[in-house]
Amino acid sequence: MTTDSSLRSGPGTTGRRSSSRDGAAGRDHGRLPGRDHLPARQPVATASAAPVLDVVVPVYNEEKDLHPCVVRLHGHLARTFPYPFRITVADNASTDATPAVAAALAAELPGVRYVRLAEKGRGRALRTVWSASDAPVLAYMDVDLSTDLNALLPLVAPLISGHSDLAIGSRLARSSRVVRGTKREFISRAYNLILRSSLAAGFSDAQCGFKAIRREVAERLLPMVEDSGWFFDTELLVLAERAGLRIHEVPVDWIDDPDSTVHIVRTATEDLKGVWRVGRALAVGALPLDRLARPFGDDPRDRALTGVERGLARQLIGFCAVGVLSTLFYLVLYSLFRLGVGPQVANGGALLVSAVANTAANRRLTFGVRGRSGAVRHQAQGLVVFAIGLALTSGSLAALGAASGSPSHSTELAVLITANLAATVLRFLLLRAWVFPARACPEPEDLR
Repeated sequence: MTTDSSLRSGPGTTGRRSSSRDGAAGRDHGRLPGRDHLPARQPVATASAAPVLDVVVPVYNEEKDLHPCVVRLHGHLARTFPYPFRITVADNASTDATPAVAAALAAELPGVRYVRLAEKGRGRALRTVWSASDAPVLAYMDVDLSTDLNALLPLVAPLISGHSDLAIGSRLARSSRVVRGTKREFISRAYNLILRSSLAAGFSDAQCGFKAIRREVAERLLPMVEDSGWFFDTELLVLAERAGLRIHEVPVDWIDDPDSTVHIVRTATEDLKGVWRVGRALAVGALPLDRLARPFGDDPRDRALTGVERGLARQLIGFCAVGVLSTLFYLVLYSLFRLGVGPQVANGGALLVSAVANTAANRRLTFGVRGRSGAVRHQAQGLVVFAIGLALTSGSLAALGAASGSPSHSTELAVLITANLAATVLRFLLLRAWVFPARACPEPEDLR
């Protein structure tokens, strides 16, 4: 992947000329308010000409649409956007007259620049430009301008204020106004349904070509995104959401471009491959999302509050859900083992297998521990907790046998359920205080 190192630009880097009434406020246009506490990156004060927003328009063989698109976008930003801006045309190895058109636009309009890439790929273009940009807020939109530009300021405003980390336009929001064919509507909704069911995605529209991100967030997320094509922004959103970052959604008005050159079948196939790859990585804990967990703002959950046990209610709910499933799993195993061995052996085998599964489930779902680090130690400690449960249930079975001689299978199950309930409280306390103790909240410098 290569890029034009000169980053050819027009005669200026801002689309808005500062007037005298701007005064000292103009000198702070490069500083974003509301995030001075950021542990990862501090906003840098820049000259008044430094852009606050860098809008990337990725193109491939768009000689016809490029000029009207950029002229319209530039005019809209000059009229409505209150900060300096930049428009970057990212050419994905076009073979038509697109490079000449882009170069002419860079020479004609202030705040427009042109970047040439030797390889195709929308994700590759965004990664290249965003990684090199000095603007605090980075955005992109499709060259056809299917999205109404009036949504651009609402898209980036939460990022400028520091409220959100990423922002996306949504064509599937209830208040969106969308005009497009039945086939594209079906494909879009089916794809987002797949994301929700397979990757537990909470955002509504992954494919809308209208997104923005804060630069310091991009600096940490981009190295983790593998795709360089159409799945790029979906992968970016999934990782951001799993890391606990805040994604702002803006309902948009959108009109389908009937001349779109996107190959729907090929794009859908690549997207499904991406869903499988990311889903597998998340399932095995291969992504270091803990490095991204809430480093970009003041999260009230990170504050040490006297008398408030952090996460107790959520942990109790998770522990109870895992406990119910583990108990059912244990009872099924016990009944199967009891067909061939005595009650004590069946109980020990069922408890051992279910204990390993219970520790793994509680590790991930109840206490939010991801990745493989410490997994062996956690299982070893879980086995100690299992030994305590074994002692309680085995003792209960021994007492039942001594009292009844030959109890029925239903009586054995009733005694085991009672013993397991008695051991549950102790198991939760040991898991919470010993196996998965709450980690101290890191200081800001630890997150750099």
